[in-house]
Amino acid sequence: MKPQGPDWTPPARDRGTPKPPAQLRRILRLFRPYRRKLAAVGVFVGLSSLVSVASPFLLRAILDTAIPQGRTGLLSLLALGMIAVAVANSVFNVLQTYLSTSVGQRVMHDLRTSVYAHLQRMPLAFFTRTRTGEVQSRIANDIGGMQSTVTSTATSLVSNLTTVIATVVAMVALDWKLTIVSLLLLPLFVWISRRVGNERRKIATERQKQLAALSSIMQESLSVSGILLGRTMGRSRALSDEFSRESDSLAELEVRADMAGRWRQSTIQIVMAAMPAVIYWTAGFTTGHGSGAGTAVSIGTLVAFTSLQQSLFRPTVQLLQVGVAVQVSLALFQRIFEYLDLVPDITERPEPVTLPRRSGNARSGEVRFDQVGFSYEPDAGTRPTLDGIDLTVPAGSSLAVVGETGSGKTTLSYLVPRLYDVLSGRVLIDGVDVRDLSFASLADTVGVVSQETYLFHASVAENLRFAKPDATDEELHQAARAAQIHDHIAGLPDGYDTMVGERGYRFSGGEKQRLAIARTILRDPPVLVLDEATSALDTQTEQAVQIALDALTAGRTTITIAHRLSTVRDADQIVVLDAGQVAERGTHDELLALGGHYAALVSRDSTLAPASA
Repeated sequence: MKPQGPDWTPPARDRGTPKPPAQLRRILRLFRPYRRKLAAVGVFVGLSSLVSVASPFLLRAILDTAIPQGRTGLLSLLALGMIAVAVANSVFNVLQTYLSTSVGQRVMHDLRTSVYAHLQRMPLAFFTRTRTGEVQSRIANDIGGMQSTVTSTATSLVSNLTTVIATVVAMVALDWKLTIVSLLLLPLFVWISRRVGNERRKIATERQKQLAALSSIMQESLSVSGILLGRTMGRSRALSDEFSRESDSLAELEVRADMAGRWRQSTIQIVMAAMPAVIYWTAGFTTGHGSGAGTAVSIGTLVAFTSLQQSLFRPTVQLLQVGVAVQVSLALFQRIFEYLDLVPDITERPEPVTLPRRSGNARSGEVRFDQVGFSYEPDAGTRPTLDGIDLTVPAGSSLAVVGETGSGKTTLSYLVPRLYDVLSGRVLIDGVDVRDLSFASLADTVGVVSQETYLFHASVAENLRFAKPDATDEELHQAARAAQIHDHIAGLPDGYDTMVGERGYRFSGGEKQRLAIARTILRDPPVLVLDEATSALDTQTEQAVQIALDALTAGRTTITIAHRLSTVRDADQIVVLDAGQVAERGTHDELLALGGHYAALVSRDSTLAPASA
């Protein structure tokens, strides 16, 4: 299994960005669940466009008939008609805006939740190689950057397209010759907009990468750990300078993105402004050189045509801008689809097994490693991290795993809760391969307490209930008492409602560890994995935490990854790993008598020196 982070390169046969048509089809599928609402949007847009086209005809009737002939009644009706058109148009616009915005926001919601849920299924290796800020940037900045396009593109497309078609028909009805003059430059507009769109799409890709880099810097340097490290190392100024450089690069990209194609688009604006003059000149020239009265264009027709011409150019330019926005959004969608297309290495079987929970004093939770082999880089030709591990931990017993740094201890512990999958062999719980278990059953069966305790920025009660959302207050108190932390919590001004702070920094290392133990007790798993749970604590704090661990491990199958050997001397079985293989196994006394790897480790462990003397 090879971790896949943002720097991961796919095999040559898989490289290449999907073609825009394929991307567009995939984007359109996002709107499929809301096609009824979109149909309603189309109806309102069409009505609005058709109603708008009526105004120039009403205006022509006013200028050519009502006013010259002094027909005040007709004038009043035509004026009221123009007002009614404006009112109806406004109502239709409000309705279609509401519907299109609601559809766009639902699509945004679907994208955010899909990416988040997909990332939840990614293996641990993905997150060890991916910066947290990069992940957050994809969800926040990339999806957020698509908001205006997603919420308004469909409406703008239908609205402007309908308006263009209706306007062209109306212009032909008024004067087909002037219509031809008006449409001559449209191909030029389309060509210019495509060039601008391609340019902006490239810049958008660079901009989102820069946003991700900036988010990563903020995530890492503005966390509690980052601030502590920066200040104690005297690097606060250097971090500020680095942030300034990255922000300056982003500012330059923003300017480039905003200015891309501005001169070309200005050409379109100039042509649009000049077209009425061209139409007036054409009408005058045609009338002046015409062969009869039939060639003359009435003032009303000319004014109505000019009005329609502006109504044509406005949606045409907006359509071209939609095209530019879509091309820019393709870059953002591509970054989102890259995450959605990552294939999780660890998946659940179609019909997974669910282990039964313990009843009464019945024991369960036997763990067996059957010729287990594992490597983080299986294709690199390097030495396997684990090779041929064959161990059995009877239900309710304890196994301690010790060894030099890099011997594979922590990796072995990761295989039980299936944070990684074995490359060879099997890991079994009660005779069932963990790969055959449902994720829910595996999480219910195996509890993990690691050296690095993670607490949410929430209350103590909320952190504990993360393990059991429906836990009562009494259950919280019992779990905290067993973990030797209840009295401390109860003595706080807000008790269990006390906010633990970012990553639990309002509590000491030992207090955080006992909160983690209380959280695991609340979940009540039959199998426990303790990954150097006390190695970062001082001796006095370790003793207090050890009392809590004794309450936690009672009656459970326990696998302890040990750094301090004093914490595992009473284990039912001790295994020494060396270069990913089992070098020795036995009890504390048996291994000391062997005088091998374990004895050498004990001789270097000051916490066992008096006992081994």
